[in-house]
Amino acid sequence: MSIIPATSKAYLKMLTEDCLPFWEKHSLDRKNGGYFTCLERDGSVYDTDKFMWLQGRQVWTFSMLFNRLGKNRKWLDIASHGYRFIRKHGRAPDGNFFFSLDRTGKPLIQPYNIFSDCFACMAMSQYSLASGDATAKAMSYDIYKRILSRRNNPKGKWTKAYPGTRPLKGFALPMILSNLSLELDWMLDDKEIDSTLDACVSEVMEVFYKKDRGIIFEHVNPDGSLSDSFEGRTINPGHGIEAMWFLMDIAARRKDPNLAEKCSDIALNILKFGWDKKHGGIFYFLDAQGHPPQQLEWDQKLWWVHLETLISLIKGYRMTGRKELLNNFMKLHEYSWKHFHDPKFGEWFGYLNRRGEVLLPLKGGKWKGCFHLPRALFIIQKELKLLGM
Repeated sequence: MSIIPATSKAYLKMLTEDCLPFWEKHSLDRKNGGYFTCLERDGSVYDTDKFMWLQGRQVWTFSMLFNRLGKNRKWLDIASHGYRFIRKHGRAPDGNFFFSLDRTGKPLIQPYNIFSDCFACMAMSQYSLASGDATAKAMSYDIYKRILSRRNNPKGKWTKAYPGTRPLKGFALPMILSNLSLELDWMLDDKEIDSTLDACVSEVMEVFYKKDRGIIFEHVNPDGSLSDSFEGRTINPGHGIEAMWFLMDIAARRKDPNLAEKCSDIALNILKFGWDKKHGGIFYFLDAQGHPPQQLEWDQKLWWVHLETLISLIKGYRMTGRKELLNNFMKLHEYSWKHFHDPKFGEWFGYLNRRGEVLLPLKGGKWKGCFHLPRALFIIQKELKLLGM
């Protein structure tokens, strides 16, 4: 099968003629509101539970595209459809967001996961920009302040860790906060956003990134030292590389070319560490010391890992001009389009085995929704267009 060249037009076409039509056709729950995310290869619904972080992600996606790609009324209507469901059903009495609901909006899983709140916050911000809805803007700011207040204990009473024995810090929250804060740039004053971004950059680059290894760890001790444990040795290449394009955006905001160069170095180092030299593609999890990873799915190839890496590589190339980044982008473009795209029904498969064969034919589920693929396609087509490609 011939691979479509990596051009801005190709990525835009994949977004507007392949990816978005799939979700527009299959995901809307016309009866109860919100979106179905558990979709078979052909788009048929196989489970009707609604996961709040995926509801927020889809509101964000269609609002963002309305704001940044074109004032397509259909996109705003789809965003409104999810926004109304989230407002009506998504929040627990304490103000935090449930993890999941049934089809009608009744809570299934308590608000243990702060990322439900993070993506609700992003959704409200972009939807407010798109619609002019003042309530959405106020909700976004309120959620943001709540997230900041929970940063040191994101799971609160829902944590499973026994207090005091191994109090590890996680990389995921400072990583997502760096992106979330930029998403709210339009509604935050400079002092407020700069203080959060400074803290995020410091955490990512001085605590979780280990210069002697050239990679980012998922968990560290409270003092920043490494923990010789399953969690402490865990490397998630996709997370580390995704964070690098978040920080590249911060570098652009600050006009800081040194930060962009450093992010590019780290992205390349993690890619080298995480690349499967035998079968190609990027591993999902690895153990920093080469021990057996605790995650049994460690050698799977996931859609979002490859998409976020494509963003970091092409964004880094545009910002630094380093050919090594472009060469790796082209290599990964070929792998990703060949293995993940479904030419028969559209959209991308999410889960491949180590050999690059489709492991699960689903297009959406509990963890995969309308977010990583459309976001990546939009950003990459924009980056390629800026490069004249």
